[in-house]
Amino acid sequence: MKAFRMEGPGVATIAEVPDAVAQAGEALLRVKMVGMCGTDLNTFRGRNAMVAFPRVPGHEVAAEIVEGGGELAAGTQVTISPYTSCGRCPSCRRGRVNACQFNETMGVQRDGAMTEYISVPVEKLYAATLSIKELCLVEPLTVGFHATARGRVTAEDTVAVFGCGGVGLGAIAAAAFRGAETIAIDMDDAKLEIARKAGANHLIHSKNEDLHERLAEITDGHGPDVMIEAIGLPQTFRAAVEEVAFTGRVVYIGYAKEPVAYETRLFVQKELDILGSRNALPEDFREVIRMLEAGRFPVEDAVSAVVPMEEAARMLGEWSDAPGKFTKIMVKI
Repeated sequence: MKAFRMEGPGVATIAEVPDAVAQAGEALLRVKMVGMCGTDLNTFRGRNAMVAFPRVPGHEVAAEIVEGGGELAAGTQVTISPYTSCGRCPSCRRGRVNACQFNETMGVQRDGAMTEYISVPVEKLYAATLSIKELCLVEPLTVGFHATARGRVTAEDTVAVFGCGGVGLGAIAAAAFRGAETIAIDMDDAKLEIARKAGANHLIHSKNEDLHERLAEITDGHGPDVMIEAIGLPQTFRAAVEEVAFTGRVVYIGYAKEPVAYETRLFVQKELDILGSRNALPEDFREVIRMLEAGRFPVEDAVSAVVPMEEAARMLGEWSDAPGKFTKIMVKI
């Protein structure tokens, strides 16, 4: 069968790979569309230390069951959870399988879904009454939804999110879906407008506006109850701690690529909860599906391009040259 495969940094081809075969407990799926995310871009650039080449990317999947779907009939359209869990590490024993110490994500530590067919465990399937594009958006949105769950966001909270890329949009949509007053922070007007459509009540262009003054204005001087960082820059890591309210919660999704220096007295004086957020749990997938089925997300605005598999390498090259130009690229299989 055909697959889109990265052979090395900056080099990708359409390759012939062995046919997918369902093992016991697995379903054979016909892949319809796969979304590409920042992880795939970093792999293409040769900057993903978790990836060994050659690698088939893809973990944002819309597919159709061919056979072996258990209670789900052949022809049912599904998305999948792309993670593994060992069942033995401390995270798994605590029921937080999303943070499994030995997780292998499709398209990262193991080959992904940018192939004609894939075989996955039945328990990883999520059926939904959604379009193909919406099914592709479920997994990337779950990352932001999980961060919101980690921050224990409720309708009583004011939540500020740094970054309106794919992950940040998920956190914004999740906070809005939970009824929180939601603030989107970015330096791109187009991304901020999509954030507004995703549910943000307030937009802050942090290059043109004073972040501290705007947050103080919105929150009566107290600061947001929850700050979610979805960029991964030292300055936004620090700003989250500086701007959050006393006894607030700070949730980090992004990775800072260099050490971050803090004024640590704020951790103590404010008695903050500092939380990391990784991947997603089954309940996050179900919540995203409910949100999408309710029509609460601007799908067409969030998808920058849809291309056939033969053009995926060209699109990755364009994305690498102009990363701010795209929010989400989808590949039709």
